[in-house]
Amino acid sequence: MKISSGSPFEALCGLSRARRVGNVIAVSGTAPLGPDGKTVHVDDVYGQTKRCLDIMRDAIEAAGGRLDQVTRTRVMLCDMERWRDAARAHVEIFGEHGPASTFVEVNQFIDPEWLVETEADCVVT
Repeated sequence: MKISSGSPFEALCGLSRARRVGNVIAVSGTAPLGPDGKTVHVDDVYGQTKRCLDIMRDAIEAAGGRLDQVTRTRVMLCDMERWRDAARAHVEIFGEHGPASTFVEVNQFIDPEWLVETEADCVVT
């Protein structure tokens, strides 16, 4: 099953927001885009992370999964010194569930306004 979020980058990059194969859902790198395809919360790591995770949650739910079934997340940041802002959004979304997670610093994203992208893996039980 292929899930779309309507991002213009899905067609440009040849990707799906998420794919479900059997009981596994994989969510692609998710950028902080609004419904209009434009970057939201410019220069706000917390706001951008929250938006990425909301898009991710919607994709997981559209594929029949739940956030408590997420086994792993990846949070990619352009500035690791701002990791606490991303972590705060991550805690708000996942609470005590706490999937395995990695925070990494990257050089840049497709759009220089993006400060963060997220990915997730989910196992539906």
